[in-house]
Amino acid sequence: MTKQDLVNAAANAAGVTKKDAASVLEAILGSITKSLKKGENVTITGFGTFRISPRPARSGVNPRNPSQKIKIPAMKLPAFKAGKSLKDAVR
Repeated sequence: MTKQDLVNAAANAAGVTKKDAASVLEAILGSITKSLKKGENVTITGFGTFRISPRPARSGVNPRNPSQKIKIPAMKLPAFKAGKSLKDAVR
């Protein structure tokens, strides 16, 4: 399912225009992104939790030149943990 498919499904389910549904989806995604940038978790009860997962710095190998070592910097990555209701629905 693409973002446009999600907008279409939401518009049909809520009985609103696709433009309104797209605006609401953009607002929700923007709010989740802002919260994650601040380091806050976003929990949607019954669906799951979006959080930031820190990755430590580490050394790696250059795939083009396996004898060359490279340093991979520490970074923060978004992660999602599915809630019980979502897990049960998928199973």
